[in-house]
Amino acid sequence: MKIKNILLTGVMAATLASCNDYLDVDAPSAYTPDFVFSQKTEIERALNGVYAQAQTNDLYGNLYQLTFQLNSDVDITISSASSHQHATYSRFDCDAQGSDIDKFWTAAYNLIEYCNKFIASAEASQFITKPGGLTPEEDSKWAADVQVEQWIGEAKCLRAMAYHDLVVMFGDVPFKFTPTKEGDFVPPVVDRQVVQDSLINDLKKASLAMSSTNTVTVERCSKEFAQALIARIALTAGGYSLRPDKNDVRNYGTMKRPDNYLDYYKITRDYADSVISAGTHSLRNTYQQVFVNECNYQVINDDDPIFEIPFAKNSTGNTGYIQGPTYSSYESKTVGPWGEVKGNGRLNAFYRYLFRDGDVRREFVNGLWYYTYKTDASGTLVDSVVMRNDYSVHNNKWSKLWTSESSALGNATTGSTGINYPYMRYADVLLMFAEADNELTSTPSDDAVECLAKVHNRAFPDGDADFLAQAQSGKDNFRKAVLDERKWEFAGENMRWRDLVRTDNYAEVLMYSFLRYYSVGMQNAQGLTGYEDAINEFDGRQYIDNLPSNIYYHKYNINEGTESQQMYAHRMFRSQLYGYVINSTTWGVAETYPNQSLPSLRIYNAYKPASKPTKGLITRGGFEAEDWMWVTFYEWGNNNNGTPKDQCKYSFYGYMRCDDNGNIWIIRNGTQEPFSTLLTKEQLPVVRYILPYPNMAIQRSDGAYKNYYGYNQ
Repeated sequence: MKIKNILLTGVMAATLASCNDYLDVDAPSAYTPDFVFSQKTEIERALNGVYAQAQTNDLYGNLYQLTFQLNSDVDITISSASSHQHATYSRFDCDAQGSDIDKFWTAAYNLIEYCNKFIASAEASQFITKPGGLTPEEDSKWAADVQVEQWIGEAKCLRAMAYHDLVVMFGDVPFKFTPTKEGDFVPPVVDRQVVQDSLINDLKKASLAMSSTNTVTVERCSKEFAQALIARIALTAGGYSLRPDKNDVRNYGTMKRPDNYLDYYKITRDYADSVISAGTHSLRNTYQQVFVNECNYQVINDDDPIFEIPFAKNSTGNTGYIQGPTYSSYESKTVGPWGEVKGNGRLNAFYRYLFRDGDVRREFVNGLWYYTYKTDASGTLVDSVVMRNDYSVHNNKWSKLWTSESSALGNATTGSTGINYPYMRYADVLLMFAEADNELTSTPSDDAVECLAKVHNRAFPDGDADFLAQAQSGKDNFRKAVLDERKWEFAGENMRWRDLVRTDNYAEVLMYSFLRYYSVGMQNAQGLTGYEDAINEFDGRQYIDNLPSNIYYHKYNINEGTESQQMYAHRMFRSQLYGYVINSTTWGVAETYPNQSLPSLRIYNAYKPASKPTKGLITRGGFEAEDWMWVTFYEWGNNNNGTPKDQCKYSFYGYMRCDDNGNIWIIRNGTQEPFSTLLTKEQLPVVRYILPYPNMAIQRSDGAYKNYYGYNQ
């Protein structure tokens, strides 16, 4: 049952929409805690108010999906700013004055406060607390209400979500499990390990009384989600994180992990195994269909999603407005029924080169075109499809454009799509189990290999035996294979930078991420840099000095031609060394462009250089050589000074950057150091991914909160 709308009222009362309508609510004054928590119908309404706090754009509706998805070799926000900025979080260059930090911080603690109030009131209610004065017979029969216990578990999951994300982003954070009382407005900052241990123990207990997704929709927190969240928190707790130097606020800190890190890996393995053993989730649908289902408001309870943040159509959430190909507005209206798509949640331009050949995720996720408008010969405004020859590509996992025309929001709409966002997926659980088990056993076990294979094989319908064989050859190879699989699997899900942090690989990956942009920009400006061989070796493929400067394409509509013509075209494309098919019909969802009404592009050489396609390449499909157009890619050199353009120089500004003289600098504790040769992982400075406490929080604390990591320089 897909949520359609949400209305809030009062501090604790709310109503949650159902399939077709929502309940009317009384004035806030009609609700008091005693009234709300004396009736189960009102307790459920109060819980809906808790969920509503998670849906705001300042939290999971927008900022989590876009603003605080830090740059890596997967997700990226391009920047051309050649100086320090207050709010450039993704490039590791911000300060406590950035407004979005305060918004996220405030929204997260609002959600936590709602959870704390709900949990305290529900646990004190007649449904959970045994009343006094019972006879022996009554006492023996008394039991806590199962439904209210489930609702308490849901609130504890939402609270753990918020605290977990705060810890990942801010490190040690203010922490408490009790509602705020008069004079209790500044909870103490607590070490992240204590916070994580508290969350794990709280969820362990709560999960025992929670219901399975057999009976709870994935739009609500279930037993499986609680267990999966335990696994995720434990995996993070057992990994590396940036620790502050309390004696020197100018120091960026040190990457450390706890001495008992294997204890956390065991928790991860055990609770991931509990989810797997429950048998309630699978990878039955194809990779693409999982996200297309979400874009079409289909809630599937027994497949990959374990918990989806339940946004409300026309009310909350920017999923599918942030992602997908840009669909431009035109005088407040668009040509089709979908409305404007911003399309600013982007992927690294080199991400698509990091996939193995045959991976269906590569073709689906990496969006190489977008939509604008033009006037045809009759003067009618029509959709026009355009190649995206930019410093990034679109993330096509979600888009308003994937919504069927009958369910589209309307041509005057923008955000508030109501498309759910998958906070936890079964693929993540499988890979967490595989990673944790490998660390504990020091050799790839059959169970770990099976979990990795389930995720990998979904993306490779034709199989990929070489990858799995190499993964099984040892502990280190298996660890790398799991991290690679996560890299290919979770684009746009605020995962990659976190995985790199907890495995202490962020600095090295960022060095190569910067060098890819720098090298291609320099090649365009004046020639090879000398870093190309190292980049190719690190990425395990030869490509960085041999990219396709001209990419050939032609416009294509899914309903053009007969199926046999399309089948022939598909086969011919697949047989070409340099080509691949974006748009086709019956060969599997992974090769079908999700919107079959809009035009799309058939691309000849997205991955390797090629001359113009020869005449007659696809004659049966009706496409001759004259139909092919081309766009020049990677024009990233500045001819005025022989250096890369600013987008290549400054998108990783807070960690690595280049100046107008072509010098590369790497940042160590806020100081530029010359970078003239590759550094080993041990030689690299730490990445200051940790965000500062917002100024407002520091001011409200009257000095109790203090920023480290160089934010007080």
